[in-house]
Amino acid sequence: MSNNNLDSHKTAAIKLDSFSTDEKYMLRCIQIAKNGLGTTAPNPMVGAVIVYNDQIIGEGYTSAYGGAHAEVNAINSVKDITLLKSATLYVTLEPCSHFGKTPPCADLIVKMGIPKVVIGLKDPHEKVAGNGIKKLEQAGCNVQVGILKRECEEHHKRFLTFYTKKRPYIILKWAETTDGFIAPEPTLRGEKKKPYWITNTRSRQLVHKWRSEEPGILVGTNTVLADNPQLNLRDWTGKPPTRIIIDRTLKIPNEFHVFDGKQKTIICTEVEDAGQYLDNITYKVLNFETSLPQQLCSLLNEEQIQSVIIEGGRKTIESFIESNLWDEARIFKGAAIFKKGIKAPKIKGVIKEQVQISTDQLTILTP
Repeated sequence: MSNNNLDSHKTAAIKLDSFSTDEKYMLRCIQIAKNGLGTTAPNPMVGAVIVYNDQIIGEGYTSAYGGAHAEVNAINSVKDITLLKSATLYVTLEPCSHFGKTPPCADLIVKMGIPKVVIGLKDPHEKVAGNGIKKLEQAGCNVQVGILKRECEEHHKRFLTFYTKKRPYIILKWAETTDGFIAPEPTLRGEKKKPYWITNTRSRQLVHKWRSEEPGILVGTNTVLADNPQLNLRDWTGKPPTRIIIDRTLKIPNEFHVFDGKQKTIICTEVEDAGQYLDNITYKVLNFETSLPQQLCSLLNEEQIQSVIIEGGRKTIESFIESNLWDEARIFKGAAIFKKGIKAPKIKGVIKEQVQISTDQLTILTP
């Protein structure tokens, strides 16, 4: 499925004249690394480029989790490996130095005799944290760190947040009407439980694309009871996110979509009686007498969910805003007018991006 329509607002031309040679190649690393979005987690989505005589002779990005890392894919793409001994490797994040699902990338770089390595960021993961750089330098490599550091930090924001703040990268998302409501009053709904759309089909497709990019999606009880959402991918292809549902007293009916068993689902509840649990669902007991956002962050950290979209409802979203636990807010304003209903959350932030999507306006805020 083409994503040209959905990503056109992010493809503004970059004036390369203002960048150094090293920065231009690092930009290419960032560009190709995005091919791993939604598939590499919990590994970072790294991009790597190999340059010989000012020509790219190899490039690669991190394979889906369990597969080869970016550096390995870049090296394997080089047709004449003898050139590696006179080449420069560019990579967005410090090469790993430990055995995980795959051998250490730093060892392969040394083995292939690559004399110069240009790195965007030091890896904050405790198993790397400078050890990859140290291994390369001890082998005689000329290592540079910090090229396009800010841009690499933005690219690796999910990975960095997870390992430096010990919580997932949190994206708040909602749609509101022109007059500021996120849901209508119940009398406007039909008897069948289903979403009441505020946005147009193009915006809804974009949301499904977003879901394919993040490993988790979180909603509260009232959102499920009102909309009976599927929280899956229907208008995009990819891996559906893990559903995290807040259901304090297990009041959501068993026949609702979130219990269909088609993707991993975690129910957060205070009910400890496992006799009330469904077989294909994971249950986590939380203390609802204290702040939920921090408990949910700890839970997602334990589950290795590095980023999450919080899609509702107002109470759940506002609890994260009030706890100052959010990194982005993606807010659609549709053409609909409700006059009465549930008011949209209140949030203050810096406008990172604004774009018109047919009849809808999308605003992305950061704290």
